[in-house]
Amino acid sequence: MATPAHFVIVGGGTAGWIAAFIIQDEARRQNLDIRLSVVESSKIPTVGVGEATTAAFRVLLKHFGIDEFEFLRKTDASFKLGIRHQDWRRPGYTYYGPIDDPHQVVRAPAGTPSDYLNVYAVAAGRPVQEMHLFQPLLEAKKAPYARKVDGSLIPLGPFHHAYHFDQALVGRFFASKSKGVEKVDATVSGIERDPETGNITALVLDENRRLAGDFFIDATGFRKQLIVKELNAAWKSYAHELPVNRALPFWLDAKPGEKLANYTLAWAQSAGWMWQIPTRTRYGCGYVYSDEFTTPDEAKAEVERVLGQPIEVRSDIRFQIGRLENAWVGNCLAVGLSSSFLEPLESTSIHGTIVQMMLFGQQFLKSPQDMTARDRGDYNARVGQQVDDFRTFVNTHYVTERDDTPFWREVRANRIHPEARQRLARWQIEMPRREHFPNYLGGLPHIETQLYYPVLDGLGLLDQALARREMERDPKLRRFAQETFNALVKEYRAASALALDHAEFLQLLQDA
Repeated sequence: MATPAHFVIVGGGTAGWIAAFIIQDEARRQNLDIRLSVVESSKIPTVGVGEATTAAFRVLLKHFGIDEFEFLRKTDASFKLGIRHQDWRRPGYTYYGPIDDPHQVVRAPAGTPSDYLNVYAVAAGRPVQEMHLFQPLLEAKKAPYARKVDGSLIPLGPFHHAYHFDQALVGRFFASKSKGVEKVDATVSGIERDPETGNITALVLDENRRLAGDFFIDATGFRKQLIVKELNAAWKSYAHELPVNRALPFWLDAKPGEKLANYTLAWAQSAGWMWQIPTRTRYGCGYVYSDEFTTPDEAKAEVERVLGQPIEVRSDIRFQIGRLENAWVGNCLAVGLSSSFLEPLESTSIHGTIVQMMLFGQQFLKSPQDMTARDRGDYNARVGQQVDDFRTFVNTHYVTERDDTPFWREVRANRIHPEARQRLARWQIEMPRREHFPNYLGGLPHIETQLYYPVLDGLGLLDQALARREMERDPKLRRFAQETFNALVKEYRAASALALDHAEFLQLLQDA
């Protein structure tokens, strides 16, 4: 009888346990006989600074049959319906980026071009966010649920929302849900390699232990313990176009009786931006900044001045912005922060982990002895392009009117990536369309117009005259779009009036 292939994940946390769940599930679907271990040391502390997801996380919960309300209760998580961008375009200007897409629920006439509602909104001079269900919920800090007459809870619409949470709690939650996964409490001090292939054959653990395996996943975060420290994988830096390289994390308590935000706050500051991520009881916060333009002491003083209160800094996080040139080397694949890191502006980290592991599971998972150099090349090209697309989207946020500090003047003048400029130039000739984003991830979710439009519109980067010309080509479509837009605004405002307050909803779950 053949011995099951041994897949070993090094590092638990959110990324490691997501990888474990996906690999185990896909192996079961393919009748692939594997053994799965997660090596996670109780001696290595997790710095929880608040984490935000995209809607892909809720899809993952549903895929694994995990009850959403149980997840919210046990992790002190909250809803994320979008991002509030404050002071990015210019000081004093705020715009929202709701994550739902009304195009999904409207049956348009045959042959209707994609993004026609977005194009209509720009042509009419109305914020594209206005037609989103999540927009009035964001403004009123409400949950995407209402209560029926019988007291039961009902979702307000068909759209997937996202979450905010303390990642340390979420890692433990996923670990508690795992079945058939061997948990190894150990630190990794080195590896053993096959002298001919260079592949990893075993991990060297503390207390003179070793753990043999056939395929290894590096989920060790910024340490990149296997993929870089042991295998010397090359790194592709984004430091030029995304110059923030340091973070000052801290917590703020949620004030009793105060409405709880249902959005990630991205608040532009003098040398970067501050995040505020609400969990049920407190806000995970941080100032992510460029130390070319400010010092840690100056950053702390700036935050305290802006907030009007002292803060307790939890750590000084320094990071490299960029990605591995190849996330899969030999029989080792890196996920999460081991694979790439971008500033947390659009919640790309956990989203990337989910999509990358789903892609690996659906298209590349097989017995390790059957994995080929062609498989690795194909996977690396797709994942590399995914992260490059993330970079371009985040970089586009810096195409602003701000020139009030040296940081903003430098970024605006010299740090916009050529690909961001190329996209913006194209969108001065034709409005952004879904077709401008080729699908190379097997239909898995990616950065497309759904997320681009609110940002482009909020930063004033879309041409109203161009949008009008495009809508005028088809007067019937323009009338349909106008009627649909107005109907959506009316329907969603009425639905928002029925929605439960965000903090009250989360308390209801705790009391249930």
